[in-house]
Amino acid sequence: MQNLNFTKILSILLFSLFIIVGSFSVSAEEYDIAILNGRVMDPETNYDAVSNLGIKDGKIAVITKDKISGKQTIDATGLVVAPGFIDTHFHAVDPFATKLSLRDGVTTGMDLELGALNVADWYDKKEEEGWQVNYGTTAGLNFARMVVHDPEVRIDETIDFSNATAYLDKVLEDGVPGWSVTRSDIKQMNAVMKILDEDLRAGAIGVGIGAAYMASGMTSYEMFEAQRAAARYGRLTSVHTRYHLSSETPTEAPIAFDEAFANAMLLGAPLLMAHDNDYGWWEIEEKLQMARAKGLNMWSEHYPYEAGSTPVSADFLQPAIWEEKYGYKYEETIYDPQDDKFLTKDEYLELVKSDPGRVMVVFLPPRLEWIPYWLKIPHMTVASDSMAGVGTDGKLLPWDANYAAYAGHPRTAGAHARTLCMGREQGVPLMFTLSQLSYWSALHLGDAGLEDMKQRGRVQVGKIADLTLFDPMTVTDNATYKAGENGLPSTGIPHVIVNGTIVVKDLEVLPVRPGQPIRYPVEEKGRFQAIDVNKWLGEHTLNVPPMVHADDTGAGKLQKR
Repeated sequence: MQNLNFTKILSILLFSLFIIVGSFSVSAEEYDIAILNGRVMDPETNYDAVSNLGIKDGKIAVITKDKISGKQTIDATGLVVAPGFIDTHFHAVDPFATKLSLRDGVTTGMDLELGALNVADWYDKKEEEGWQVNYGTTAGLNFARMVVHDPEVRIDETIDFSNATAYLDKVLEDGVPGWSVTRSDIKQMNAVMKILDEDLRAGAIGVGIGAAYMASGMTSYEMFEAQRAAARYGRLTSVHTRYHLSSETPTEAPIAFDEAFANAMLLGAPLLMAHDNDYGWWEIEEKLQMARAKGLNMWSEHYPYEAGSTPVSADFLQPAIWEEKYGYKYEETIYDPQDDKFLTKDEYLELVKSDPGRVMVVFLPPRLEWIPYWLKIPHMTVASDSMAGVGTDGKLLPWDANYAAYAGHPRTAGAHARTLCMGREQGVPLMFTLSQLSYWSALHLGDAGLEDMKQRGRVQVGKIADLTLFDPMTVTDNATYKAGENGLPSTGIPHVIVNGTIVVKDLEVLPVRPGQPIRYPVEEKGRFQAIDVNKWLGEHTLNVPPMVHADDTGAGKLQKR
């Protein structure tokens, strides 16, 4: 009996000693950064408590209520310590626009809609220059089609949103934007898919399809093949759907979603519905929730603004669609931030000819009633659709330009703070909003096998220290549609940390570049499979003679005329 008591007492003493030593080691170790007295919130585990957080070697090393110290210290009293915001619709791929997004709490910005061309070079260039946020891209179908259908335009560099305008202008010099309006025959389709495959081999996050910009040129089978190219690698397709905005039958917006949705379901591939913030969003969200209930990896994005933004030459702004089909008036809906005015129809038509790549702000009144619902839909993530950091002359601004010099959509500067502010006003649980801003994007991308995203979007020991610190009671956006105010930075987000490095300190963006690539491993061999008519016949029909031409609509012959 005495031996048992002695053993019990010894165990208690040893356990107590372990706690004392453990607490001493936590207190004694000096971290690279010590964040003190912040409200630490992790959407994955629902951890929500005032704690101290230590960062070491770029990762979260400790979350504790014990005292800690660091080489750098942030007093986070009254602030939320949240996972850094992840933006999957990020055209802000230039230094100034990236600076704007940092003031809005973004730590990872990926252009998954438009994507890039020559992806290997794109990542190499970013690494060589150094980048302030983590960066990633898809392989852009629009750009791949440009290579094939606009051969008169020489392309010997990587293309992304930052220099796309120059190429949009060039392809229109002959009056025909081939990438947008030309149907691919099988040879051309194979050439397009080979370009996509090479960029996927180089680690692209998936395939980006701006279908609305080539609604008349891209056939349904080409879109299916583009999604299949991504699916061969198990990767997502991000789609700006063919009939986005349309409320008219038989071209309702949800029908265009169904096109991408059916492909992804049959291919067993991830799907990201780009900016599901227009007509038919309710039907689309219902279908996405049903798909997730069946185990499919599909989700969507929104941004909380009543206006969108797009190049003036976009197909859907043409009079036959914008006026006649949608019933909008140019002078009420199409705003030019560079000239600070709404355009008349004649001014719009002239600008399409003279400056087709110029970006417009497009007002869509129904959104005002819908935005409060989007703030409360699970797995409908916040993605800013941020634009290039240009001034009133349409040229990219330098990194150190004044914020007031920016001429573009205010969502570039304020989408994430605006979401937090509106969520607060609408009574949305803060943990839910943080899931929209960060966790759900990381979750779905991680489920698609992207290891870089499995380590982000969480505030947990061992995870990468991408963190956004904000005041939940005062955080707000300040950018407006008024000239000179398009780029006013958000306030209430005093500190942003990327890969364990402080990038925003006391509301100042520091000249440091700790961003890392978000990317799949580069593969030695690609997975391209050419479309072959006779092979298709052998697989899907009885044994019949070879087909001379697969396109029996007559469209090919008409185009050759």
